[in-house]
This record gives sequence, C-alpha cells and structure tokens, in this order.
Amino acid sequence: MPNLAASALAPAPGKTLTLHFSDNALLALLLGEHDRHLVRLEQALRVRLACRGNRVAISGEPERVAAAEAALTGLYRRLERGEMVSGTAIEMAIRAADEETDPRLPLSDRPAIRTRRGVVGAQSRGQAAYMEMLAENEMVFAVGPAGTGKTYLAVAQAVAMLQSGRVDRIVLSRPAVEAGERLGFLPGDMKEKVDPYLRPLYDALNEMMPTDQVMRRLASGEIEVAPLAFMRGRTLAHCFAILDEAQNTTPMQMKMFLTRMGEGTRMVVTGDLSQIDLPAGTASGLADALATLDGVEGLAVARLERRDGMRHPLVGRIVAAYEAQGAAGRRERAKRDSDGPAK
Repeated sequence: MPNLAASALAPAPGKTLTLHFSDNALLALLLGEHDRHLVRLEQALRVRLACRGNRVAISGEPERVAAAEAALTGLYRRLERGEMVSGTAIEMAIRAADEETDPRLPLSDRPAIRTRRGVVGAQSRGQAAYMEMLAENEMVFAVGPAGTGKTYLAVAQAVAMLQSGRVDRIVLSRPAVEAGERLGFLPGDMKEKVDPYLRPLYDALNEMMPTDQVMRRLASGEIEVAPLAFMRGRTLAHCFAILDEAQNTTPMQMKMFLTRMGEGTRMVVTGDLSQIDLPAGTASGLADALATLDGVEGLAVARLERRDGMRHPLVGRIVAAYEAQGAAGRRERAKRDSDGPAK
C-alpha cells in the first residue's frame, strides 16, 4: 500500500500514533478504492495519514489524532462484524468522531441488528440510542428528519425478530394522506391504488431479506403491508407493528393504532413533524401523542437529528440550505409584521 501524500489542509504534526490492523483484506476495504476513504478522513479530521503494510500512522494535534483513531478503529470493527463501509459510513464516522455528547458509547461499541441478509449497525450515537430502545421497549416513538434511519432501523429490528421466532409476523402501515378521496379515481383494485404510498416500506423490506422470501412471506401473511385505515377493529398479537409517516395521522387515528396492541406485540411509530401533509387546521396525531403520552411507563421516544442522517452527505447539505432559507423567510415575515402596514 503506498503512502498517502499529506493533505494541504493538515496541520504541522504535533503527535504521531501508529495503528496496526491484523487483516489486510479488511484494511483494504477500510482504505477504499485508491485510498479515497483515508484521503477523506485526512481532510475532514485535519490530520496526516500514511499507510504502509498493515499500519496506518496518524499525525497532527493531539485531539485531532484521537478523533482520527476513534474513526479508523470504529470503521475497522464495523468491517470485522460483517458491515460494509461506504462513503456515507465514512461521513458518519467523521461526524461521530467530533461529537462530544454521550462519551460512554464509542463508535466501535455501538449496537447492531443481525438479520440473515447481514448486519445493520448504528452510524451515529442517536441511532445507537434508538436501536437500544427498539431492543428493550415494547413501544417506541422515533421522531426526526428524513433519512435518519427511523423506518429502516425499525424494519431491521422487525425482520431480526421475525427470523429469530420472537414474533410471528410483521405489520407495516402508513396513512395514505396524499390519496385522500381521490383513491376512487385511480386505476386498478384497492391494492394497486394504495401500493405507491406503501412503496418505501417494501423497499426497506427488500434491503433486509431476499426478494423471493419477502414475496413468500407477504403471500403467507407473515408480512402485511397495509394502509392505516385497514387497522381499525383489529387486535395485533405476537407481531411487530410499525406505523410510518405518523405525522400525517389525526389524533383519533393515532389512538386507534396504538390501542390495536395485543399480547406479545412490539410497536414502533415513526414520523417527521416538519413534514405534515394534513389539511390546514388538522392536528397531527404524532404531535398529540407525544404530548399526551409523555412519561407513560413502557414507552420510549427516540429523537433523531439531522446529524444522524444515513443518506448521501449532499442530502444533508441540501436540507440545511432549505432550512436556512425557511428561517430567513420567517425572519423577514416577522420583521414585516413588527413594522406594521406601510403608510
């Protein structure tokens, strides 16, 4: 493995630490094609990295060296557990290495969900806390921006519990708010009308299980994907039930879903309160439930943030730009309101 050229962004070395990696094949995956992962870590963490054989030398200011050590060792242990290290994982490791919150949970010790398709690991401390809640609680609310793994990790936990026999089936549901009364004007039978609104749930399932197994379990009823309206009047026993996009439920719909819970059932409710598509003046069932059920024993709430994002790093920058634009618009409107009408 050739030495990396020092980045122009790296400071003059103040400390040097050498890491030894026992598996050269895993080290190659850690470095990335043409060492692109190491180059990105070097630039983002403001250190100098040089690789020779199975050793990586880290040089820089002591706190930067410690951050790079945490990122590299955490990523390597992900590979040892059978997880992949992609560009997104590198960005998450960079972000996590600089986090000062929750020091009890280093990157390398975060929980993982094991399915027969592979291992799904936490990529941030927020996701790690969420995964611990999924493992320990019968009912979990997950609130946060798009792309933070709310649904993905819930489906992973559901699949792991189904495959281990801890639940008999999975029930995935969403409100079809966008369809509203227009469902009758769409072509096809009821399944064909609502399937487009449930597609993200199918996509998550197909990432956790082979497609033929998903189809077989759907046909047998071990996995059910249905609009929220189909839950009324039922009792969900010995299953893992997920309500996705819950910000688009009304308070009555939310109460209806939560009270379907039967013996041996786990429930997860996910949503993003910044993306409510309900008609103006209609209260969100998710916001109402979080306020009403605050402090209820046996219920956990995971609050994920933009820094917990799992999507492409550019997505995070795009979301931040839109948030900044929205904040600027609100400030401008507030200023106009305070100035009063023009004379």
